[in-house]
Amino acid sequence: MIKLELDRKKATIQVLEQSNVSSLQNGFYGKMKKGIIDLEPEEALYIMDIRNGKCYDDACNQYSFNDVASLFLKNKKPLARYLTFKDWRDKGLMVRPSTEADGNYGRSILKKYQSSSFKLDSYAFEGLFFSHDLITIIDDITVGKDLYEKYWIGQFGTYKASHRGNLSKIDIFETIFLLKYGGLNLRNVKLEDVWKIARKRIKFFDDLYAVYEDWRNRGYVMKTGFKFGTHFRLYFPGASPVRANDEWMHSKHVIHVFPRKHKQLISEWARAIRVAHSVKKTFILSIPGKKKPIIVNPKKPRLDFLLYHRKKGGIETPKDGTPRYLMYSLTEDEYIGGEELAKALAECEHFGLEMVMAISDRESSVTYYVIKAIDLPGSEYEYYEIEWVQP
Repeated sequence: MIKLELDRKKATIQVLEQSNVSSLQNGFYGKMKKGIIDLEPEEALYIMDIRNGKCYDDACNQYSFNDVASLFLKNKKPLARYLTFKDWRDKGLMVRPSTEADGNYGRSILKKYQSSSFKLDSYAFEGLFFSHDLITIIDDITVGKDLYEKYWIGQFGTYKASHRGNLSKIDIFETIFLLKYGGLNLRNVKLEDVWKIARKRIKFFDDLYAVYEDWRNRGYVMKTGFKFGTHFRLYFPGASPVRANDEWMHSKHVIHVFPRKHKQLISEWARAIRVAHSVKKTFILSIPGKKKPIIVNPKKPRLDFLLYHRKKGGIETPKDGTPRYLMYSLTEDEYIGGEELAKALAECEHFGLEMVMAISDRESSVTYYVIKAIDLPGSEYEYYEIEWVQP
């Protein structure tokens, strides 16, 4: 048994018995001072839950798990913090308070994407905009086929069977892009009319289009991500819909746009990531809008824990290694905003660590996502690769 001693007035929990102190010190629990270990709330609860810890006050009154937990209910997301702490510890991995982060650990991995200058040939052609469907039809066979085969703009003929039919179907994002840059003229509406209709029909349309144009102008192909529960699927420069060896080119990335002022339910957001992972696609999160300077206060971190991981022949510890991640502890029923996520990621950048988003569901199972920043040359927006992982 490990004896924990509670000071109710100070809301602190300590371990004083030397045999227990040595055991916990070897397991990297708490903070040692003058032969006494001070425990964080999550550490004390874990010891009670998993390591047969018993908690007493100075009058020898015993406290249950809920008795102790009730003292910390005013803390930010106490149960999410405990459950994610417990799960990482249960995997045999070390976890420490984020307040111990010091300096820059140099572990952040910035994924650099290629960028090229994109320019369309000179065209002058006409289309008809179907406002109820947000689709433009181009019946000029030469132009429609050229746009499709050279730039993968629109869908000429039938999906995955371009030889069946002579019409080109242009979606709402492609329509605006061609009106701005490709010589398209609509016989029934003007550019400003299309914008107005799109904004009424599609939430956060300006943000969605801004991301579409940002990648398109750097040579990438952007098509609908509907089948994968995201906004777009992404093809790298040079991608073509023209079949090679009778095989259709499949995308390897999808993009989900997360406006700064928008909040989204964690479970909905995570679902799209899992779908992308299940079809072997990299999930890219986009936070549109020019990056804003974010001030990080190292003494009051936004994120929850420093995480140590594995190394060859064992695990990393605070004694012989450095942390690899910062953990953001959440539950499936929380809402998270683009601005909030951007601030959390700025904190990771400050400390030179990748972010692990740990989400505890209603059964207390924890799912982990690693988030890495993307460097898209020339872009002012924030993009992140998000990967579902099993530590």
